[in-house]
Amino acid sequence: QVRRAMGSKRSSEKMEGLRTRLYDGMEANGIVGAAADDVFEKIKAFAAFGFAESHSISFAFLVYASSWLKLYHPAAFCAALLNAQPMGFYSPQSLVHDAKRHGVVVRGPSVNESQAAASVEKALPDEGSYTGPGPDQPAVRLGLSSVRAIGDDLAERIIADRVVNGVFTSMANLARRIGLNTKQLEALATAGAFECLGTERREALWTAGAAADYRPGQLDLALASEEQTPQLPPMSQTEQLMADLWATGITRDQYPTALIRDRLTGLGVTPSNQLRHLSDRTRVTVGGIVTHRQRPATARGVTFINLEDEFGMVNVICDPTVWQRHRRVAREAGGLLIRGMLERADGVVNVSAERIEKLELGLHTRSRDFR
Repeated sequence: QVRRAMGSKRSSEKMEGLRTRLYDGMEANGIVGAAADDVFEKIKAFAAFGFAESHSISFAFLVYASSWLKLYHPAAFCAALLNAQPMGFYSPQSLVHDAKRHGVVVRGPSVNESQAAASVEKALPDEGSYTGPGPDQPAVRLGLSSVRAIGDDLAERIIADRVVNGVFTSMANLARRIGLNTKQLEALATAGAFECLGTERREALWTAGAAADYRPGQLDLALASEEQTPQLPPMSQTEQLMADLWATGITRDQYPTALIRDRLTGLGVTPSNQLRHLSDRTRVTVGGIVTHRQRPATARGVTFINLEDEFGMVNVICDPTVWQRHRRVAREAGGLLIRGMLERADGVVNVSAERIEKLELGLHTRSRDFR
């Protein structure tokens, strides 16, 4: 009970509750008077910070282990974090693009190559750009469960069938063996999961409705709509980005701000990777997608906003006055343009916000706010 009290948030109350038993036990062992008082006060004093200390030691170990894994095995680290969702501040989108910025190759979901969850697989020679101290990195393959409307159970059924009966040869073959509805097939098609069959996304979307009519137990006949698919233009870069974002929440090829970089440059926005080269107290404009907003209880009303662009992240500090002045935009917009003062301290770069405006992105994004 003493050990538990020393590790409790309410350690002071619990230690007081044990005072009499502790003194009785010490007296039975010949420890009385000032010596007993000294022992109890030292135990009570440690209990006052023991809970926080135990947490800090555990947290320090987790930080060290995570940093080591990210440095030496960034691909496996990324896949593991994707499979541990939901967790922490950072969304799968942020995790994937951070891994890509560290040279990891990330591949989309595939009905014949993905596992149910995110996994690692052999990368092609010179495919990645990892230059860290670890071994050559494998590629990360997004799992089928990451696709909208699929989920863990259905993804596991698809993989189990593939293991027993071999790879899928067409969309109709998948529907016959698994029994998918139109919504599920269209989600897989939008995510590019049929590209392993040589079927582009538009073609797959064209045939998804007809393929959904097939059910397990039907004869494996050719699907007429597959043979009659017209020549459809491939999706543009922007359309693929929108499709990926809708289907998986992850734009694996490009971060959305890369498509509007020219517009951002015209607005005088400094990319995140250039901020570290600027002097302290430089006035800058930064812009990107909001990944999270936080207001810790100990921050005296200060709100912290994290913006992300294709190069990295920017930490923005909003004092209560600035937040209240721009509250609606700052709280609700998925993308922000922020004018403020660059602050450098001990190698850390922040931007202290002075003016906040909405950044029109043309797509719907979600941030993880006030968690």
